[in-house]
Amino acid sequence: MPAQTDLLRASRIKAWEPLFWLAAFAVPLLLPSHALIVNEVAIVALFAVSLDLVLGYGGIVSLGHAAFFGMGAYTAALFCKHVSPDPHLGLLAGTGTSAVLGLLASFTVLRGSDLTRLMVTLGIALILFELANKLDWLTGGMDGIQGLMFSPILGRFTFDLQGQVAAYYSLVVLVVLFFVARRIVHSPFGATLKAIRDNRLRAMAIGIPVHARLISVYTVAAAIAGAAGALFTQTSGFASIDVFEFHRSADVMLMIVIGGVGWLYGGVAGAIVFKLMQDLLSQITPQYWTFWLGLFLVVLVLVGRDRLLKPWTWWRKA
Repeated sequence: MPAQTDLLRASRIKAWEPLFWLAAFAVPLLLPSHALIVNEVAIVALFAVSLDLVLGYGGIVSLGHAAFFGMGAYTAALFCKHVSPDPHLGLLAGTGTSAVLGLLASFTVLRGSDLTRLMVTLGIALILFELANKLDWLTGGMDGIQGLMFSPILGRFTFDLQGQVAAYYSLVVLVVLFFVARRIVHSPFGATLKAIRDNRLRAMAIGIPVHARLISVYTVAAAIAGAAGALFTQTSGFASIDVFEFHRSADVMLMIVIGGVGWLYGGVAGAIVFKLMQDLLSQITPQYWTFWLGLFLVVLVLVGRDRLLKPWTWWRKA
């Protein structure tokens, strides 16, 4: 009963959460010139949430999470080009294809130690990168798939150059999938994931089906990453092999480090801080912005997140 009470308490919507999401939806309306950056933040935040599911709750370290992001991006592009320009169907197609890839990849990722998993996840992303490069008759090779035209959202809202429709579209998908992930981690299924993360052998000893749980969460995380990739293609109008590159996996790992592992809002907060710093620093020092971002990460690790961001730590406790 105490465990059930804790799960119920953790699953309740906190008072500040609706305010946070209302503020996010207000930004494109109040600051229309920043709609494009809001769209980018929403996409990478969704990507970060997907990684936190496998890293923060499943304990699976991944350096190739871009494989699922890229699969979703290319699926949405090919679906638009050859099947239908409907963005809703394209989003479902990208999500489903990445889920299948995640299911297949999970059987290899679960074998071996953490170092083995790092290499396997990285290898999957590199294989897909090379396939996208070599199969130029399908993917466009280095040029990618460009000039994609998607139908209006809900048949009414056309993607505009200002990016407001794209921002709201990405925000809606982020909110829906975020609360799906939130429901998962605050369920009995999520509790078993935390037990597996903390001590896999002990979890096996008490009868938790470890492999089945990890395969399930890896598949769900891959699907969410695929949705983020599909959003990227649909709001930008193109897909290139850049979506499979290592820097995309590294960037989302940095977001998790900034925001905190094992806390879904950490992925969202990390995405906001990372993208705003990237945007601001690249305007101030276009050539050396990565130096200052790296310096911030070093200070964050040395000082500690709780000390550096002490005024905001109540978010995590709430």
